[in-house]
Amino acid sequence: MKYINPTQTASWKVLKNHFDEIKNIHLVDLFQCDKNRFKNFSFFLHNKQVLIDISKNRITDKTIQLLLQLVHEVGLKQSIQDMFNGEYINCTENRPVLHTALRNQSNTPVILNNIDIMSDIRSVLNKMKNFSHDVISGLWRGYSGKRIKNVVNIGIGGSDLGPKMVIQALKEYNNHLNVFYLSNIDSTEVWDIIKLNNFESTIFLISSKTFKTQETLTNARTIQDFFFKKVGNYDFIEKHFFAITANISGALEFGIKPNNIFRLWDWVGGRYSLWSAVGLSIMLSIGYDNFNRLLCGAYDMDMHFKNTSFEKNIPVLLALIGIWYNNFFYSDTEVILPYYQNLCKFPQYIQQSSMESNGKSIDRNGDKIDWQTGPILWGEVGTNAQHSFFQLIHQGTKLIPCDFIASIISDHSINNHNTILLSNFFAQTHALAFGKHFKKINFFSSNDIQVYNNNYIDKFKNFDGNKPSNSILFKKIDPYALGLLIALYEHKIFTQGIIFNIFSFDQWGVELGKVISNDLYSKLIYKECILGYDSSTNGLIDFYNLYRK
Repeated sequence: MKYINPTQTASWKVLKNHFDEIKNIHLVDLFQCDKNRFKNFSFFLHNKQVLIDISKNRITDKTIQLLLQLVHEVGLKQSIQDMFNGEYINCTENRPVLHTALRNQSNTPVILNNIDIMSDIRSVLNKMKNFSHDVISGLWRGYSGKRIKNVVNIGIGGSDLGPKMVIQALKEYNNHLNVFYLSNIDSTEVWDIIKLNNFESTIFLISSKTFKTQETLTNARTIQDFFFKKVGNYDFIEKHFFAITANISGALEFGIKPNNIFRLWDWVGGRYSLWSAVGLSIMLSIGYDNFNRLLCGAYDMDMHFKNTSFEKNIPVLLALIGIWYNNFFYSDTEVILPYYQNLCKFPQYIQQSSMESNGKSIDRNGDKIDWQTGPILWGEVGTNAQHSFFQLIHQGTKLIPCDFIASIISDHSINNHNTILLSNFFAQTHALAFGKHFKKINFFSSNDIQVYNNNYIDKFKNFDGNKPSNSILFKKIDPYALGLLIALYEHKIFTQGIIFNIFSFDQWGVELGKVISNDLYSKLIYKECILGYDSSTNGLIDFYNLYRK
C-alpha cells in the first residue's frame, strides 16, 4: 500500500484543469452530444440481473480516463491484492483486513501468519449452522422446555446495524422467530425489550468483539439480572445466553458457557462483521441456506472487484465519481435512496460503513489533510423522500449526488403499486438530470410583476436540472443480490480510502468520548463535587444533579 498525497499526483492536477473545462456543461448537452451515452456509461452484473447506470453524472470519457489514471498512480491494484492477501493494512492497529475471507466460496486458502484461516472460518460457520438449525427446528429449548420464539441481539455499531439492516431487507425470507435488537444504553429501549420477551422462550446473543463495549455489557448485565430474578437459577443461563466475541476469556468471566461462545477474530472490523458470527441473528432468522446465498453474492462482488479491469469495475467507478464530486465540485454530502421499503435501514448502515471508515483528517504519512475525505452520507426510502427533502435536491443551492436503488420484482404484487413506485424512480432521475426550463422574464419594476404574474410564477417552477445520480436496478432483491449490493459499497469505500491516503479500518475518533464518559460516570455515581471540566460541561452536570434520583 502506497503512501501518496493524491493532490500531488499528476492526474489530480490535470483533473483540476479538466474540471474548469467542463464544470458548467449541462447533462442535457452531454446526452445530446453522445447518442450512445447510456450504453457507454452503464454496466450489467449477475447475468444481466443487475443494471448500474452512471450516465446521469457530470462526467465525460475524459473524466473517467483521468480518474482511472489517479487510481493507477496511488497504487489501487496493489492495495486490493494486499487486502485479499492478508497484509497488515490496518497499520495503526497492526492488523490485516480479511472480512472478504468470511465469504470465500472457493477452495483457495487464505494464509495468515503461515496458517490457512479458512479452516477456522468454516468451523465457526458450521457451528452457526448447527445451532441455528436446532433453534429453528425446536430441538434447542429454553430452561422450562418451551420452544424458542424470540432472539435478542445485544450489540452496538457493527454488531447491531449490519444484522438489523439485513433482517429488515430480507424480511420476506424471515421464519417464525422474532428477532429484536438492543443497542442503545437508554433504559427506555432496555425496558421495551424486557416487556416484549418471555424469558422462557427467548435467547440472548451478546455481540461484542472486545467484550468490553460499555453499552453492550451494561445492557447484557441488566438483562441477565432480570433473567435471574425471574428464573432464580444460575444454571439456566446455559440455555439462554450466548456470546459472539474475540475475547473468549471475557465472555467466560461474564458467565457464558464455553460451548455457547461463537468466535470472532481481530481482523474482522465491526462494520464489516455481519458476514461472521455477528450474523448469527441473521442466520437464525433466514436459515443457513439463505445466509449462504448472502455470502455468495458478496463473494461474487469480491471477485468482480479483485479481477475486473478498472474501466469496468463498478465499485471503483462509483468511488471515483464520488471523489469527483467531493473534491472538485465540493459537494459535501451524498444521498442513498432505496425505492424498496425493505431497504429502509440500508442508508443508515452505509452511513456508518463510510463515515466511520473514511471520516479521517490525518493521512497515512501522519500529516494533516487539506483535501476532502469521506462525504456525509444520508438517505431515506422513496417515495417518502420525495415528500421530505427532494425540494432541496431539485431546487436548492447544494449539489447532492444521489444513488437510486430499486427492485423490479416486488415481494408483493398488489394492484399497480410497484409500477407506480418504479415510475417515480425513473421520473426522479430524469427530472434531476434534465430539469424543466420556463422562458426567462426580466422585470423592470414591481408593477411589472402584477402585469406578468404568470411569467413571474414560472420562475419559481424552473428546474435547473444538472443534478447527478447513479441508478442501481435489480431484477429482484434476494439474499444473493443483497450480498452483492453490500459488498459493492464496501469496496467503493475501500477504494476511496486508498485514494484519500487514509487508514479506513480504524476508528480512533470514537475513543476520546468513551474515555471522558468513563471518567464522568465515576464522578457522577460517587457524587463528586469537584468536576474540573469547562464551564459549559460543569453547568450541564449541575443541572443534571438538580433532578437526579
